[in-house]
Amino acid sequence: MDVREANEEAQAVLDTVGKAVIADREFLETVLLGVLGRGHVLLEDVPGTGKTLTARSYAEALGLSFSRVQFTPDLLPSDVTGTHVFNEDTGEFTFNEGPIFANVVLADEINRAPPKTQAALLEAMEEDQVTVDGDTHPLPEPFFVIATQNPVEQEGTFPLPEAQIDRFMVKTSLGYPELDGEVELLERRRSRDTQSPDAEQVLTTDTVRTLRSVPESVRIEDELLEYVAKVARATREDRRAEVGVSPRGTQRLFETARAQAVLANRDYVTPDDIKRVAQPVLAHRLVLTPDATVNDVDKRAVIERVLDQVPVPTID
Repeated sequence: MDVREANEEAQAVLDTVGKAVIADREFLETVLLGVLGRGHVLLEDVPGTGKTLTARSYAEALGLSFSRVQFTPDLLPSDVTGTHVFNEDTGEFTFNEGPIFANVVLADEINRAPPKTQAALLEAMEEDQVTVDGDTHPLPEPFFVIATQNPVEQEGTFPLPEAQIDRFMVKTSLGYPELDGEVELLERRRSRDTQSPDAEQVLTTDTVRTLRSVPESVRIEDELLEYVAKVARATREDRRAEVGVSPRGTQRLFETARAQAVLANRDYVTPDDIKRVAQPVLAHRLVLTPDATVNDVDKRAVIERVLDQVPVPTID
């Protein structure tokens, strides 16, 4: 599959998901960047904006298996990964897979689970495998986590540690729709018999695997590699950031920029690709100083300033 074919497949997925989810095209593209870039997505928004519908619609359009885990304070790691159960007929313990054994896993309200359960996702998200009672079990390929959290209600929640936040390739939000969008939501509901819409299947599992390999063939010039590194390093020098973007974040910016080039139907990366994905890829990786936090500094403002300050290379 070349870039042109990959772009056609990606646009078909976006069109299909857009028929089920009332959201900006840019938001839908950002979520798809996580699929193309072989990463995971964190959605932060108030309840009822369509986070769960987005995850399920992508799974349906991509032709992938889907599972939802509702995170609660009493959720155990084994509730996510699975556990060994004694089989009386054979006299042996057999492994019962947990809900994480799906292509697309929705970790709903991930910040409501205790740290021990949150940590159960770390190995899965980074290594595409889980270890239970000393036995390692590979996860399905492809494997993609969409996690959600509510930024408003903080009672009874456990904020994600920085090490886990860094595992998410992109972080984004839907926001409330415009008036026209909310009216369209009602019009769509009036024309169907079910409360939630369904998305048509566009791709197959094998096609998704092939699609995710296409960004690896996208070219990026040496000057842009240096630009990516300079942008990441500049976040560490901003006085408002106590901790800047890690080298892992630098690599994710590189990978996401190549995925963005595929969505733009190009086999090469431009500075605009890097700027387009910098906010959703880098902002959530910053740790602000106490003074910046007290002054309600927006992490996105830090990234915006960095993009303004770092010189953009000229590519012929």
